[in-house]
Formats: sequence, C-alpha cells, structure tokens
Amino acid sequence: MERKCILIVDDDISVLRALVRVLDDENYDIMTAESAAAARAQIEKHPVQLIISDAMMPGTSGHEFLSWARTCHPNIIRTMLTGKADIKTVMKAVNEGEIYRFFTKPWDPIDLKLSIRLGLEKYDLEEERRLLLRTVVKQRSEFERIEKEFPGIASVKRDNADAIVLEEMSEAEIEEIKQWCKNNQ
Repeated sequence: MERKCILIVDDDISVLRALVRVLDDENYDIMTAESAAAARAQIEKHPVQLIISDAMMPGTSGHEFLSWARTCHPNIIRTMLTGKADIKTVMKAVNEGEIYRFFTKPWDPIDLKLSIRLGLEKYDLEEERRLLLRTVVKQRSEFERIEKEFPGIASVKRDNADAIVLEEMSEAEIEEIKQWCKNNQ
C-alpha cells in the first residue's frame, strides 16, 4: 500500500513542528506549509490525501483555504485545527470546506492520530468507490454496445416454474458469437 501524504498548514512554526513530532512515528509522508498560498502550491505539485489546516491564518483563512481544496481537489480529506473554537468559524468550515473533523488547540495526540487514520481509511474507501463506479459505467457501456450488436442477447426467458428457457441456436449463430468474442478481446 502506498504511503499517504498529509499536509499540515499553520502560520505558527511551533505548531507545525509539534504536529510533525506527534505524527513522526506514523507511516505518512508529511508536508508543511506556513500559509494557504504555500499549501496550494504544494497540493498542485504533490498528491495529498489529508489536510490539517489552522483556522486563523493571515491572508487566506483556514475555512477559505479548505473551501478552495474542496472545490479544486474534492477527494482530499479536510480537517481544521484552531485555538479559538467559535461557532461561526466552525460553521463556515463545515459549510464551505466540508471538513471531516475539527480539532482545538491543544489537541489530544491519540485522538488526532485516530482521526487521521479514520480519515485516510475514508479516503481509501472513497477511492475504491470511485474506481468501482468507473468500472460499472464502463461495463454498462460495453453491455449496451453488445446488446445493440446482438439484440436480445441479454434477455432471459422463463417458464411457468420460473426456470430459465434457453432457445436453440444454430451452429452459424454460435460460430458468429465465437468469432465476435475473438475479435473483441
């Protein structure tokens, strides 16, 4: 399994260092940024699975940054960290950034680590869901193409006892289907 990348965004270098220390024993690639602008640049260059952003930063606030991340990189799990947990900040972050979790400073290291693990698990599940959806769409398209070329091939006829009734096919029809399968592998 590939290592996950976490981006920590905070204008306070001591907070960045403390969070890196807390996560040092975990198997993550950790990047840090001291501003939303620096964080945007890193996200554009490196794949990131989870963001931990401070709420109050000079320039672009945490909820504005997470809102941008939601719009431009909706698959990234977004969390917020703040020293001032006022309800207005929380509501903006939830509504505009669709954050996964909200932490207050000082944070509980165990709760933070657990939340990150669960957030990355959510990321993996969402990625798997997206992959399965693409597969289903592709299979559906292929099914429709085959049905168009061979009308009725997917229909199932049943008798009164609900048993499947198979119609006899001529040798020519069987050979035609075999040839089509060979040509479309």
